[in-house]
Amino acid sequence: MEIPILKEAVIIFGLSIGVILVCHRFRIPAIIGFLITGVVAGPHGLGLVGAAHEVEMLAEIGVILLLFVIGMELSFTELLRLKKPVFLGGTTQVLLTIIVFDGLAMFLGFSMGKAVFAGFLVALSSTAIVLKILSDRAEMGTPHGRIGLGILIFQDLIVVPMMLLVPFLSGKAGDLGPSLLLLAAKTVGIVVLLYILGKVVIPRVLMLVVRTRSRELFLMTTLGLCFSIALLTSKMGLSLSLGAFLAGLLMSESEFSLSALEGILPFRDVFTSVFFVSIGMLLDLNYFFGNLWLVLTVSLAILLVKGVIVSIAGLVVGYPLRIAALTGLTLCQIGEFSFVLAGVGMAYGLMAAAEYQLFLSAAILTMSLTPFLIMASPRFSDFLAARLPWGAGPLVPAGKDCNTEILEDHLIIVGFGVGGRHLARAARMAGIRYVVLEMNPDTVRNEGAKGEPISYGDAAQPAVLAYAGVARARILAVVIADPAAIRRITEAARKANPALRIVVRTRFVTEIQPLKELGANEVVPEEFETSIGIFTRVLATYLVPMGEIERFASEVRGENYDFLCESGTPDQSFCSVRDVLTGHEVVALILDPGAPLEGKSLKEAALRQIHGLTVVAVRRGDRTLANPEADFRLQAADLAYVFGEHRHILGKLHLFRKPEPDRRPPRPEGH
Repeated sequence: MEIPILKEAVIIFGLSIGVILVCHRFRIPAIIGFLITGVVAGPHGLGLVGAAHEVEMLAEIGVILLLFVIGMELSFTELLRLKKPVFLGGTTQVLLTIIVFDGLAMFLGFSMGKAVFAGFLVALSSTAIVLKILSDRAEMGTPHGRIGLGILIFQDLIVVPMMLLVPFLSGKAGDLGPSLLLLAAKTVGIVVLLYILGKVVIPRVLMLVVRTRSRELFLMTTLGLCFSIALLTSKMGLSLSLGAFLAGLLMSESEFSLSALEGILPFRDVFTSVFFVSIGMLLDLNYFFGNLWLVLTVSLAILLVKGVIVSIAGLVVGYPLRIAALTGLTLCQIGEFSFVLAGVGMAYGLMAAAEYQLFLSAAILTMSLTPFLIMASPRFSDFLAARLPWGAGPLVPAGKDCNTEILEDHLIIVGFGVGGRHLARAARMAGIRYVVLEMNPDTVRNEGAKGEPISYGDAAQPAVLAYAGVARARILAVVIADPAAIRRITEAARKANPALRIVVRTRFVTEIQPLKELGANEVVPEEFETSIGIFTRVLATYLVPMGEIERFASEVRGENYDFLCESGTPDQSFCSVRDVLTGHEVVALILDPGAPLEGKSLKEAALRQIHGLTVVAVRRGDRTLANPEADFRLQAADLAYVFGEHRHILGKLHLFRKPEPDRRPPRPEGH
């Protein structure tokens, strides 16, 4: 018996493989390849796929999984920190977009209801496309990535009220007030219910599942949590995607979130790919080419006007023009939820068939151009920031010691995330004067109130670096997560001060040489520094001499981590394994009260002679005694550091533990 959708799945996956390979050859983003696959295979292309409805359902699963993963990568604490981009930035962007496109539509002769509905359609951006591209480019943690995420979250939240307003705009609805009040009550109820589940039920269920050590059961539980909460919100009149996002937030609070994320990612990638294919299947090529100039004009107008509006929202949140422009080019397309709205609008007569096809053509074209716009956004934003007198953004000092004119031989820290905070603390403890440059206005205000010498400004701009005293500074440390900004900051700082020592952090080893060519003295790739930390601890466990370990780590860093990049094995090892005590280790053991060794001196215990163990140190209370003498007596609660072969240590643990009572029944008398 043939499964109905199996043929469509084979066609979609087979065609996608060929198209993606061609796109990869010409360095075209994979998202464009999936859209092209949908256009070719769809009913308006070659007509290879007949079960379009079933494909759309699979695509919906992809969006649900995408929002679930986004929620897991965040947390409630992180979401609270995004409240300004979500509510202030999101509200500004959505309202301005509706107002502007409402005015444009009415100027073109649309009725009030249709004009507002057009604003609804354009106001939403593509969560799936934008977040996938930002994630692939490792830009989710950048300022424009966080602003974009905040605005996208608000757009996903506002979809439901928009859908409730559609009947009202068409003139076919009754009283709107009770519907909105009911929606608000449902939202509050769901949030309260999920909070209780997240605090009481879900952690206990996950713990029970994890104790089974069944990877399959854990994955099924994770997917069940995602889909059940999404179904709950859908039944309550909210969107499936919002429920999936909330489910991801709940999972993010669990200590098992990383394991869940690892299991979900393959499913997300497959189903989101199907989503892009399903979008391409909607496009009518006959209409597209028959009205090409109209489609291009509408698409360019949407990209331009919406890009400006999103940039204004970024400025309202408090970020400089460069970051606002990056955000504008990132979110200027039409989103996937606009297709859902368009379907509802068609049902209520707010769109004619020709208008619907115009919307589809423009929406898909803007989606297709998004990867290229995001790739071009750094240069364009730099161009704007350099040409406009206020492009660098305001320079706002906060906290103490922010008079940078008196600073000399100081440290400049760019970014005040986890790395920046640790570096500032170390500098403070060492008595090094420093100044921090940060683009998050809330962070600047909060940390400035605590006394940090922190200022608001875009360090990629020469004027901001000059304000921070870059010409008189000794070191510039760049600890931000934006690869493009890191390059611009490095180049600008080197031009401003040829003698400056520049230390930068990067996530990618491929950035090491380009950053050095731009002027960086030291480039610290996170991935390989983590590798060095791990192998240092592993080799130390095998008791490789610490001097050899440090020498090897220094050589790796000195060779720009080339050793770790090589897939082959080096001809000569830095330290022969035969020269180290393989199988030996140092273990910390607590001496229990009543243990066989309690009260005995090391000489009396004869640990070395009889048991093959050596006590190298003992910690008693707050004191640590290294290399104790033979007459040193062990006491209960002593923490003894014992050196020996692993097998010997395991076999002698009973010497440090209280003997178990003999639970055997007494033997009868006479036996």
